[in-house]
Parts: sequence; structure tokens; C-alpha cells
Amino acid sequence: MITSVHTLIYSDDAPATRAFFKDVLGLPWVTDLSSSADPQVADGDPTGWLIFDTGPSELGVHPTQGEHDGVAFTAPRHHQVSLMVADVAAAVAELVAKGVEVDEPAELGFGTGVEVDVPGTDPVLIYQPRHATAVRR
Repeated sequence: MITSVHTLIYSDDAPATRAFFKDVLGLPWVTDLSSSADPQVADGDPTGWLIFDTGPSELGVHPTQGEHDGVAFTAPRHHQVSLMVADVAAAVAELVAKGVEVDEPAELGFGTGVEVDVPGTDPVLIYQPRHATAVRR
């Protein structure tokens, strides 16, 4: 029934956000001609409406309240985009080499990660999971 997950990021500067995912993170992409406002945009045009291949994906559902390791917690109902990597230190080094300002990765309980500022939108968590993953490689 379900063939994949389509993630949406809403941006105040969509071209800058798309450029970050294309040029900095190096995600493969296609041009969606049906969504491009400019009729002159051709297939493969990186200035068009880009749709990115984010590779294998998984979906976790977290509670908004409860207790974990003896500590009560509450969180607002929301959605979050996180990008998983096999080696967070290597990913951070690659981002720094591309001019991205990144803090040192932190232990998050479920893995080690760092939030990365994305132009035009909210930060994205990049992390090396320590939890079981459902990703098919």
C-alpha cells in the first residue's frame, strides 16, 4: 500500500533551502515541471521546483507525555525532520569543509547528533542512531 514517505519542509526562502539540500547535503534531485511557476524551466533545471531523493526512510511515533528513565516529560504535538547518517563525526567534518557552521555532536540518548541550520527554514537534526532502525538498505 505505502511505497515511500514524502517529507515536506516549508521555507521562507525556498530557493535557498533547495540549494542547501542540493549543493551542501548533495541529495540527488529531479525537477518537478508541473510545480514550477516558470514555464521556461526544463527537466533537470536546478532553478526549478526540486524534489529530493532522501533514500530509505522510516517513521517513528513519539508520545507527547509520559516518563522515560524515571523522568516525566511533555512535548508539544509536532512533526520533525531528522536525517540519519552512519558516522556523524564524518558528516560534521564534511559540512564544515563546505562552510557550514556546526556545533560538536551531542549525545541525545537515542543517538549522537547535531542540529544544522538550513537557509530559509528551521534547523534539521542530523544524527547517528543508537536505536533499532527499520531502514532497508
